[in-house]
Amino acid sequence: MKVAIASADTFVAPYLVEMLGDSGIVVSEEALGDPMALDALLTPCSALIHINSRPVDSSVDRTDREAYISMRESSRPILDAVDRHGGLHLVILGTLRVHPQWEPGEAYYGDDSTLAPRDTAAEGQLWMEENALERAEAERPVSIIRASNVQGVPLDGPPGNGLLHKWAEECQIGWINIPGDGSNIKDFVHVQDLVRVVDAVLANPPPTRDSIAVGSGKGISMEELAGIYNSRTGCDTEFGQSDVGEVFGMVDAWALQERFGFKPEISLEEMIEEAFEAAGH
Repeated sequence: MKVAIASADTFVAPYLVEMLGDSGIVVSEEALGDPMALDALLTPCSALIHINSRPVDSSVDRTDREAYISMRESSRPILDAVDRHGGLHLVILGTLRVHPQWEPGEAYYGDDSTLAPRDTAAEGQLWMEENALERAEAERPVSIIRASNVQGVPLDGPPGNGLLHKWAEECQIGWINIPGDGSNIKDFVHVQDLVRVVDAVLANPPPTRDSIAVGSGKGISMEELAGIYNSRTGCDTEFGQSDVGEVFGMVDAWALQERFGFKPEISLEEMIEEAFEAAGH
């Protein structure tokens, strides 16, 4: 059977296409606007992956009201098509910006975590997730995958994606901009490990519905991470920069390990090394 990918981006989607090989079908924006064409594409499919992390139009800022409207409207054809198809496993791939900012000592990204969108685009993400979960049935299960700070180099080459790559680039001008006061913790995951989770979810759909947070289960403070960059390049560290939209805190990785036997294969050290190599250090 085939697997469709909708709202494809230029970072995660190519890795999904590579993983799926001949089984992957990329749904074009034109097909999303044509129910008959969309149904024809989905007929041979057993699953549909919808990338729900940001507006398709990358020029729209995450905090603009247009971001919410864009994400809501781009998700409607997907939800309606799944209703018509009747036998699709819908996998919605988003970000953990739908969670409130983590505070030390509190439950985080586990079963008791609350949902509170961090920006307008996250409101759009949550709108689709909630509507999909309401429609979930045994014949058409829904999997929600929310990823932490995803890092890596696009398949078509640098520049890389994520804070580690941003800092590797900034080092070349002599300093790095650190969000917040340095005490906040981030949990980084590599795009290849995220794709491994998607593959596992496709192979093992939930009975009806499921929500999964993806991260390494390990965290590092911004101050400690900045120290690594400083010791390697001698760059200055500029604390107190804006942390709007940043995802802090550690993912509870127990559920991933319990259900799928998943453990990240790419370590933080390897991700940092990849970032420096992509930046030409």
